[in-house]
Amino acid sequence: MSMTKIPLEYAIGVDIGGTNTKCGIVNRRGEVLQYEQLSTPEYETPEAFVDALCVRLNLMIEKVGGAELIKGIGIGAPNGNYYTGTIEYAPNLRWVGVVPLADMVSQRMHLATALTNDANAAAVGEMQYGAAKGMRDFITITLGTGVGSGIVANGQLIYGHDGFAGELGHTIIRPGGRPHWSTELVGSLEAYASATGVVLTAKEMLQNQPEKTSLLRKFNLDELTSKQIFDCAMQGDEISQAVYRFTGQILGESLANFVMFSSPEAIILFGGLIKAGNLIFDPTIEHMEKNLLPIFKNKVKVIKSDLHEADAAILGASALVWEMKQSNASL
Repeated sequence: MSMTKIPLEYAIGVDIGGTNTKCGIVNRRGEVLQYEQLSTPEYETPEAFVDALCVRLNLMIEKVGGAELIKGIGIGAPNGNYYTGTIEYAPNLRWVGVVPLADMVSQRMHLATALTNDANAAAVGEMQYGAAKGMRDFITITLGTGVGSGIVANGQLIYGHDGFAGELGHTIIRPGGRPHWSTELVGSLEAYASATGVVLTAKEMLQNQPEKTSLLRKFNLDELTSKQIFDCAMQGDEISQAVYRFTGQILGESLANFVMFSSPEAIILFGGLIKAGNLIFDPTIEHMEKNLLPIFKNKVKVIKSDLHEADAAILGASALVWEMKQSNASL
């Protein structure tokens, strides 16, 4: 009996960040076989950036055996629009306006190319390779410098009518609360539950309780980092631990809202902040459950991403390729 041989196929994942762009060639098991990176701000124009990116992509393609093995290219980028393949007014990139990046890359590489924002790419990565494998309804929340999110319902990523759905980090969780440093929204989740927000909370607590001793006082407040707050919390510092309890409360209240919106099977947390483990998970789950209607209680798992952090952005972008239909990919 002859067995049908499954053709070898790879996907390219490109993650465009404000500082670095990482790219890799990935197989269907989610293994990164080739890796390259370049400095994003080094390139003044999108054209110069695409030139440099394509040189690296071609190098990697050559190493795995040629372009006929590549199914396509997936790109995750800030303010990336899945429908149009464009990056639109990204606040942390040098290129202004609307950049038709997917078209630019596909025309150079002669490969189908799909683009979405970085947080949506992370959700697709979880579904393809990670903790959400086999799930049809889940939300990913990335707790990094900001708060990103991707919402999957009925097995499909929610893009909205314009391609920009899923900005849960900018939902208002404390009306009249803390102003955001760049959006100028007042009281948004990102202003509290990001690494940046954790530092702001610690500074507020230190200023509001001048009589309280804290290991954090040995640091220059202007240079305080979320890593230092974590280290002090692990050493039993009361104010540092209170920072995590407060952050977890706000995150948990937000997650309760999100659960009642789409009834996910799980919420998957990813990013630097979750390294704090139970310090952040315990108050988050407690306050999520406390704010749910009875029909939703004890049904939704809050779990940690099991994608390797260094590879996650590339994996997420590459997962777009396996989902790709010709209609939404630039050719």
